[in-house]
Amino acid sequence: MVTFTRERSEAGVTERLFDLTVAGERVPAVIWSPEGAKTPRPLILMGHGGSQHKKIGTLAARARQYAQRLGYATLAIDAPGHGDRISREQAEKLAKEVGDRVRGVGGTGGPSAEMLKTMAERTQRAVPEWKDALDAAQSLEFVGSGGPVGYWGVSMGTAIGVPFVASEPRIKCAVFGLAGLRPGAAAFEQAANAIHIPVEFVFQWEDAVAPRETGIALFNAFGSKEKTMHINPGAHVEIPNFEGGSWQAFYVRHLGVAKEHARAAA
Repeated sequence: MVTFTRERSEAGVTERLFDLTVAGERVPAVIWSPEGAKTPRPLILMGHGGSQHKKIGTLAARARQYAQRLGYATLAIDAPGHGDRISREQAEKLAKEVGDRVRGVGGTGGPSAEMLKTMAERTQRAVPEWKDALDAAQSLEFVGSGGPVGYWGVSMGTAIGVPFVASEPRIKCAVFGLAGLRPGAAAFEQAANAIHIPVEFVFQWEDAVAPRETGIALFNAFGSKEKTMHINPGAHVEIPNFEGGSWQAFYVRHLGVAKEHARAAA
């Protein structure tokens, strides 16, 4: 059972906050849907990036657009060590560390061995949290258990998302990006190999966090027959806005739209 801690509607979209308890730990979550929605619809799971949180502006704006334009519901959770799971001081420290890495400050844009270990531990915790969050969302009448599910997550959202999607048969398509396959990451490579659903992969050619050869290696590792890699010039945080239109078209192609939106379009 899901107990909402806050609910508000604006511009035809309802945002609901709720908490999950997974392995004894509180996992804050949020779900957006069209205001007044009561029947099942496609669901998008959005994984935020490193140092971000479940309601980061770009993610929330996209969720609202999907609700307004397509009738989708969108679910996000705070990853371990992020968002409402840490203090403001910890969040500020994390944001500085990640910002320095993104900018390549000190010539160390890529993650250190310690960072890779932390990410592996975070992913191990996050995968069951996402599964429980998906269970919770599908128990809601305005989502339902039979509708199609898609995933979106770049950077840390890909680091966590690839093992999660590989283990979750309910997900029918996924957008990944801003991440790479590094030497020795056997488990991550195996997870990518195990993904056979349609994938769209977005990448920045001058990314200080994920060198271009690692991004190409990850794209090649996906087992999907339908996969597309979009490469743009620029740094880690400079994905062009037009990619958002491509993601929306990708989801419509594979998930369709909510029934009420289909009727309106007809």
